[in-house]
Amino acid sequence: MKVLLIVNSSASSVTARAKVVIQKALSADHDVTLSETSRRGHAARLAQGAATSGTELVIVLGGDGTLNEAANGLAGTTTALAPLPGGSTNVFARTLGLPDDPIEATGVLLDAVSRGSIRRVGLGSVNKRYFLFHCGIGYDAAVVAFVERRGQLKRYAGHPLFVYSAVDTWLRRYDRKHPHFAVQHEDGMFIDDGYFGICFNTDPYTYLGARPLSLAPDATLDTALTMVTIRSLRLSRLAALVVRALRGKSIEGARSVDYHADVTDFTIRGHTTFPYQVDGDYLGEVSTLRFRYEPAVLDLVIP
Repeated sequence: MKVLLIVNSSASSVTARAKVVIQKALSADHDVTLSETSRRGHAARLAQGAATSGTELVIVLGGDGTLNEAANGLAGTTTALAPLPGGSTNVFARTLGLPDDPIEATGVLLDAVSRGSIRRVGLGSVNKRYFLFHCGIGYDAAVVAFVERRGQLKRYAGHPLFVYSAVDTWLRRYDRKHPHFAVQHEDGMFIDDGYFGICFNTDPYTYLGARPLSLAPDATLDTALTMVTIRSLRLSRLAALVVRALRGKSIEGARSVDYHADVTDFTIRGHTTFPYQVDGDYLGEVSTLRFRYEPAVLDLVIP
């Protein structure tokens, strides 16, 4: 099989040794080319070029942001995508069941490829940008923006930095008194007091160490999107949601939460501009987001 291995050497857990070991393991049975990313958006162009040249599989060793770029380069083609965990959290790779060690994950991935375990799956899209597992709106994206401004620290203190950023953003960096956006659903439901939203293509939302933070168990690769709108940032209500999620309980029906499962098309409009992120990659502030579910758009290796 003709394989392109895309490596983000700046990702939190990518090492020179891991690159060498992984490339050697892949090359035992496949024709492997290694390309390293050098700038934002580079992985998308590398993946798109691979699909055009007849490459059958693109493997990404990096974080969720690099994987998202590759998925955007491959969506709509017949070139398959496979992740190897190289970031600080590796949400999508872990959601698929891969080990968090990239060398160990390579063995699992090779076994899946040898079995032909490749499935055509659907993705979410927001303003024409695809996402693999979620898009965060409002408070969530403000936290991601805070973390990205401290990129070097993220490499060494990933999870503690996210926790610190969530607390600091809640205390000092995000308006908790006024709603930020409104959600217009395809069934006519209109929610005009959104503070924090997450649109899910898969669950969990993230991992706290080894524990999944599961907010929307209805979201799987076999269903359309799930949109969760949080309508209050009161500390007691946020804490209650986190406790439910850590216990593996759905937050559907919780106070100050609107939960819409299996949605395919909806729009978010800001009362002012608001931040958003896609698969952990901060994309700035906008006034409108248009969401769609795009079925059967990407070939994905499933361990």
